[in-house]
Amino acid sequence: MKVITYQVSIFFQRFTFFNTVFCFCDCLYFLQHPTMASFSGLLLMLPVVLACSPQKADYVVVSCFPNTIIANVPECPYGWELEQLSLGGVCYTGIHSPGYYRFIIPDLTPKNHSYCGTQSEYMPGKDPKYIFYNSIVSNDTSLTVRNQPVNYTFSCMYRAAYLVNNAVFSQRVATVYVNNGSLGTFRSQLSMNVFTNSKFLYAKDAPYTIDTSEIGSEVFIGIEAKGLSNRFKVVINNCWATPTPYPTDRKRWSLIINSCPADNTVTVFDNAKDSHSTFKFNSFRFQRLEKVSTVWLHCEVQICDGERLVCEPSPCSSRSLREVDLSGGILTAEFQIKASRGSSNKGQVPGTSLFMLLLVLMKMCDLNAGQW
Repeated sequence: MKVITYQVSIFFQRFTFFNTVFCFCDCLYFLQHPTMASFSGLLLMLPVVLACSPQKADYVVVSCFPNTIIANVPECPYGWELEQLSLGGVCYTGIHSPGYYRFIIPDLTPKNHSYCGTQSEYMPGKDPKYIFYNSIVSNDTSLTVRNQPVNYTFSCMYRAAYLVNNAVFSQRVATVYVNNGSLGTFRSQLSMNVFTNSKFLYAKDAPYTIDTSEIGSEVFIGIEAKGLSNRFKVVINNCWATPTPYPTDRKRWSLIINSCPADNTVTVFDNAKDSHSTFKFNSFRFQRLEKVSTVWLHCEVQICDGERLVCEPSPCSSRSLREVDLSGGILTAEFQIKASRGSSNKGQVPGTSLFMLLLVLMKMCDLNAGQW
């Protein structure tokens, strides 16, 4: 049986053919007994039961996040189940998310280019780049194969300077590739920006600076995918802040949990409705950091196919605020907190009510960190 190969940053698929297997040879015993004759007739008419509902995988979504590559294949492609598909022919680490089989390459550092068979190619020049390659392949080592073998090969390109020095990396931007069947390949830029107000018309230039006298003011965040087909929606799963650029830092302050505001200082305006999602929160800083400090905002996002899935999150409840493991890619924005010239050495903000707000936030941050 010929293996179909799906190549490039995206892929090409064909129809598959499913073999229906009937009982022909091992039924003689039943046919010789009148009691079993009618039952054997039923057996002759029953096809082999398929564990999942095969479908033509007419597209694959590949998201090239700053430090992670995520490939989403529609579930049960051509009849293959999750445990029968592997990353690079090595790692059976796929995750069954709604409507998809998801495969993640979590580490793109030069020391780990070969994660689960990931290959990299260095392209020298004035702006040198790295291209990472891998594939999702079916396991056809069994004695009989009833599904057409598949091989989804994908790639992501990164500027070499980004991988060597993460400080140079624009953590707010990711690239999403989609092969949308006969409509061709879409290349989208997924970005997170700070906007001037709730109309989300004008984005501010990075890096973003907040004066200590403005702590407590509203910050407007928009995450948008440009150049993507209208059927795909941007979904914000979780957002949180840390005093370091590392999303896994245990000292963190949650803003959005499972697409729901973590408290009443956060408002989600739009989420999973179209190619952009928006929210706002009240600015703050972490305690014991004087004059100049940095707050890093991290948002876990994903692209959802609105024609196949229900993308909009369920209504928020107390259960929604239970934190779960992350499964999407993470975008990060940096906020610099600077004391104005008229501020004291401790960077305190005038005003009793604002000071009390800061005090409450600081105590809650300590409690939150203590839980980790």
